[in-house]
Amino acid sequence: MEKLIEILEDIQPGVDYATCENLIDGQILNSLTILALVAEIEDAFDVVIPAVWILPENFNSAARIWDLICRLKEEDN
Repeated sequence: MEKLIEILEDIQPGVDYATCENLIDGQILNSLTILALVAEIEDAFDVVIPAVWILPENFNSAARIWDLICRLKEEDN
């Protein structure tokens, strides 16, 4: 999860990603930052995030994003 936090901080600095649970609902991340985030996650974690999984509930917190990454890694195995 440390790598994910680094990616998030590079894309949108100045947010406490460890505790923030409204990244989308609070408009901290917008559509452009989500696209950048998806590309970075796919590269860093060697996963493919299907478009149907790019939903606010999957990206509202670092923990939710991490859960998504873990689910994708499990499906890949």
